Amino acid sequence: MTSFWTGKRVRLRGIEPDDWTAFMRFAVDEERLGDLLHPPRSAEGFRAWAKEQAVAKPDGDCFGLAVEAVDTGEIVGALGSRHADPHAGWFEYGITMGAEHRRRGYAAEAVVMLLGFMFTERRYHKCEARIFAHNEASLALHRRLGFAEEGRLRERVFFAGRHHDLVVMGILADEFAQLHSMCEPT
Repeated sequence: MTSFWTGKRVRLRGIEPDDWTAFMRFAVDEERLGDLLHPPRSAEGFRAWAKEQAVAKPDGDCFGLAVEAVDTGEIVGALGSRHADPHAGWFEYGITMGAEHRRRGYAAEAVVMLLGFMFTERRYHKCEARIFAHNEASLALHRRLGFAEEGRLRERVFFAGRHHDLVVMGILADEFAQLHSMCEPT
């Protein structure tokens, strides 16, 4: 049997200290593609962050993972769960993919693996994702995965000199189970 964390295209794994260069590239990609603008960070800052992540213990059900391409071993993105509320049964998750690795099925497969774990192994009931309204590719991905738009937070975030809407999308565990067989991630 192969690992639960390995699919056809990607393997999800913990962040290693040497992953810092990939995360530095992801930060540049996000800025270029109209994501939140952050002050520049040094290479040493990324090195220190990756070292911290490599030894960090999960905070409950909140954790970050590297997304690695099975065929090349290259880190193509990252995803993680956050704001997990086991009592109420919901969590949020986020994902980023390197610009040159988008539209290859990596994100979809990684998300299905993460949701499968959180819904079946950790027994969560609902997952939410917050997506910039201008990020049509991410909105389309989430719709394909079965997420429904639950609301729009008008002018919720400020970047690039103006306010932008934030779309809240969600999927319930039973909706996920109907669409995605955990025997074969998509």
